[in-house]
Amino acid sequence: MKVALVGATGFVGTAILNELVQRGHQVTALARNTAAIVPNERIIAKQVDVLKADQLAVVVKGHDAVISAYNAGWTNPNLYAEFLQGAAAIQEGVKKAGVSRFLVIGGAGSLYVADGVQAVDTADFPAEWKPGALAARDYLNDLKNEQELDWTFLSPALEMHQGTSGERKGYYRTGLETPVFNEEGRSVISVEDVAVAIVDEVENPQHTGRRFTVAY
Repeated sequence: MKVALVGATGFVGTAILNELVQRGHQVTALARNTAAIVPNERIIAKQVDVLKADQLAVVVKGHDAVISAYNAGWTNPNLYAEFLQGAAAIQEGVKKAGVSRFLVIGGAGSLYVADGVQAVDTADFPAEWKPGALAARDYLNDLKNEQELDWTFLSPALEMHQGTSGERKGYYRTGLETPVFNEEGRSVISVEDVAVAIVDEVENPQHTGRRFTVAY
């Protein structure tokens, strides 16, 4: 498949890029700064300003799917507003390009951890993550109104780390609106297996038009 990946140099984007290439897909890797991307026979690097929907549309036109691992920057003082602006522009650009399959990596903060209570609204949710988590939640609510695209939103486990419990295991369990917990009561997954899950969804759609979550 021919896949466009937004945010290809980020924490999650890098893992997704590696997974796509390992599975033999052709990837157009999009980023603000492409210096860290090493092009090869399966990777084309493109520098794109995601806030410009028309520019993005030109680049992603003709792809089978677009994956957005966009992040406005955890230390960005305007993270909330810029995330929503960028996410909306990416969505618009994908539609303008005529690509129907659109997959978004969001946060775990919008998962429900109690009746009607999302993780981001709990007292112990880390303050430094809150602007990004609130933005991802609000964007998910907007995305639910999308009628033209075959969209999917992936929330990782409450704990997502690089190399957690052996890096890429190649398996995971899925849920929808609530976290998936292991026998120790933890909701955890490695970023490598988040990449496995999203590429699985690209290849074999199971959650079109809804959010899902993954954990061990």
